[in-house]
Amino acid sequence: MRRLAQELGVEAMTLYYYVAKKRDLLDGMFDIVMGDIEMPATGPDWRASLRRGVISAHAVLLRHPWAAGMIWTSGPGPARLRYMNALLGLLREAGFSPDMTHQAYHALDSHIVGYTLWESGYAAVSDETDDVAPALVRDLPIEEYPYLIEHIQQHLDPAPSGEREGGFAFGLDLLLDGLEGIRER
Repeated sequence: MRRLAQELGVEAMTLYYYVAKKRDLLDGMFDIVMGDIEMPATGPDWRASLRRGVISAHAVLLRHPWAAGMIWTSGPGPARLRYMNALLGLLREAGFSPDMTHQAYHALDSHIVGYTLWESGYAAVSDETDDVAPALVRDLPIEEYPYLIEHIQQHLDPAPSGEREGGFAFGLDLLLDGLEGIRER
């Protein structure tokens, strides 16, 4: 709080006039981030709406990687509560039972947060990975590790822009395919 006050050119006690403790400040910042997520709307095309909302959540959290780690620790502010309610409502109105809505919500939430944390962490060490990967491809015996070498090569030579939508969307589409199958049964 002292560092923040110094950056703002005020005394730390001035900040405590607006927030009781540092946690309140972090929760407020987190809720502002959550407010940037596109709300999924109910309607006949539940899948497209859900997909847009989930991709929006991932994109917003990717812009603010610190926020992805606060999903489980932050108090539920108004923006987060609205987002959760919209997602749950969309699933219920699409015909999912309360139990399936519960399961689907947590699967989607895990995908959003888990992939965002993985992608943020990978981006943070990508310079090191870019140095290590070519050496691995060169030094690993291809007869022992053909699939691993192929996988590493894909990291080194990503598909041209627009050719591959990305791993997040791929995983999301797998989840949505599964949910659609469950819903139809």
